[in-house]
Amino acid sequence: MTPLVPLSDGSLGQLAGDIRTPRYDRSALTAGIVHIGLGNFHRAHQAWYTHRLFDAGKNHDWAIVGAGVRPSDGLQREKLLAQDCLTTLITLDPSGTSAEVCGSMIDYLPVEPANTALITFMTKPQIRVVSLTVTEGGYYIDAATGGFDAAHPDIRHDAAHPDLPRTAFGAMIAALKQRRDSGIGPFTCMSCDNLQGNGAVLRQTVTSLARLSDPDLASWIEENCSFPNSMVDCIVPATGPKEISLAAAFGIADNAPVTHENFRQWVIEDDFCAGRPSWEAAGAVLTGDVEIYESMKIRMLNGGHQIIAAAGDLIGLETIAETMAHPLLHGLMRKVETEEIAPHVAPVPDMTPLAYLDLITARFSNSEIFDTTRRVAFDGSSRQPGFIVPSIRDGLDNGAPVEGLALVSAIWARYCQGQREDGSTIAPNDPHWDDLIQAAQEASNRPQRWLEMTRYYGNLGNNPRFAASFCKWLERVETKGLENTLQEYLSS
Repeated sequence: MTPLVPLSDGSLGQLAGDIRTPRYDRSALTAGIVHIGLGNFHRAHQAWYTHRLFDAGKNHDWAIVGAGVRPSDGLQREKLLAQDCLTTLITLDPSGTSAEVCGSMIDYLPVEPANTALITFMTKPQIRVVSLTVTEGGYYIDAATGGFDAAHPDIRHDAAHPDLPRTAFGAMIAALKQRRDSGIGPFTCMSCDNLQGNGAVLRQTVTSLARLSDPDLASWIEENCSFPNSMVDCIVPATGPKEISLAAAFGIADNAPVTHENFRQWVIEDDFCAGRPSWEAAGAVLTGDVEIYESMKIRMLNGGHQIIAAAGDLIGLETIAETMAHPLLHGLMRKVETEEIAPHVAPVPDMTPLAYLDLITARFSNSEIFDTTRRVAFDGSSRQPGFIVPSIRDGLDNGAPVEGLALVSAIWARYCQGQREDGSTIAPNDPHWDDLIQAAQEASNRPQRWLEMTRYYGNLGNNPRFAASFCKWLERVETKGLENTLQEYLSS
């Protein structure tokens, strides 16, 4: 067996000729971006766009420095520093698999309880963008109101100790304070998470937290920093032994490779207070109207994932592709999307909602992508309110059908009871799993109990039409089973 080549700057020339490697001198790159939250999505998406700019000979002063604020980020830092912050990106497509080494990240800052190294680095004048992927549930949003959750213990800590922050947002505020006081000026704060109006959400979190300890600083941030909205899209599974073995099949010893589909989209509001890379030269769309792209993607793609993920895991299907091969789950997604989501989504240039549905159906059906139902169903307490509930509200406001969306909510409730239909246990799969499992088990006897969780549903439990549909479907799923219930829904 041919020995594997450990991934590093020095070994790039030893990799197989069909592996695309950086076409630029990485030693000549200088930092322009700090990215907080170095998960797989960032490395397959934003880092790739920046890498391709470098390949084209552009913007070599915009390299990425990684950062994390959770203790678990320390292990990722060790893995990436050991391979010079290079990542093997493996494209999974039914027509063939290919590999590329991405080199746009040049360092990973120490992970510390008070984020001292992160704050210090963000004060450097060459840092002009601070971007984040901290998950949809990481912005301290009160789900019931959409406002800022000032009561969260992390927020209370950062408000009381602004020089020793725990959160990414507290660290950003501490750095911006130093930049203001020293005359360096602001940086752009850019969310790359799947949130409608993610820039506006980030603005709310940063300015609201700053206002708790320093109202003048909050006003300065509001007036000087920019918070562009963006829409991000690429299906990127988690990394495990299978993904590491895929890198090995290309002859690469990479302890943190990333697999992804053969599709990327990045639509960015062109609002940067301190300059930006020319990402449009690598295929990103810079526009003044991100909202219509965001709405289509979040309602239909992310919403589509939530329609099938919990349902698939509930009946023992391991991957999203398997759910799409299941006629009843495939039918559920197509019917709910066509009748209850797409009618409330505006078209974008060159794409109607129904054409987009065809596109995501094909993407979800890609059997080469080992994207688990468990991963996609994770954090339903953020994803259901973010991706499903807005379509329910649109349907109710417009007198349109919501039966399918009520069924999706009922399936989530059944999933959170913690047991699959075959009797196997569903391991905790949400940051609020204990609360969810208690509510779901109580809802087994009184379905309305689930809708009383106003932090997720707001006042929807008071809507007779939606509540009646939800209660009906939860009773059906529990007594008849998911597949029989889906047959009833699809034949209606």
